Amino acid sequence: MDASNQTCAQAILETVPVIIQAIRVEMRLERMHDLSVPQFRTLAYIARHPGCSLSDVAEFIGLTLPSMSVLINGLVEQGLVLRQTSLIDRRRVTLTLTEAGSEVYQRARQGTLAWLQRLLEPLSEEERQTIVRAMELLKPIFVAEMIHQKSKQLVEESTGT
Repeated sequence: MDASNQTCAQAILETVPVIIQAIRVEMRLERMHDLSVPQFRTLAYIARHPGCSLSDVAEFIGLTLPSMSVLINGLVEQGLVLRQTSLIDRRRVTLTLTEAGSEVYQRARQGTLAWLQRLLEPLSEEERQTIVRAMELLKPIFVAEMIHQKSKQLVEESTGT
């Protein structure tokens, strides 16, 4: 890795966790609808992937299946998530947001966006454009990497390696 790649990688590695931690702290301070960050991220994932499986969400959030099951049980008990047996495969459980879940997620998301907008106000228009451009450049790289890793995992599972 040459110096520019190393500097870029180091900046990402040092900055992204700080951003995520600041979002966590803000959500805890605001007690956004009594959602923890993992619950918020779970609702966000399900909102983007209605009908997803418990395994899909667990992998995205980074929790074990038993831990994710407990988290989902709590969201189901709160009336935020609907857990149903798949119409296609009765062994599979699908997850979707209830109307209440969708409303809670949207309010929490809007509150977080408003907070982030306030944080970014001191930046110039050019600086904000730079951030947007950086995010536009990074997103497809990381999406492609996630797809690659998922494909690799599926191949390993199917071959038993």
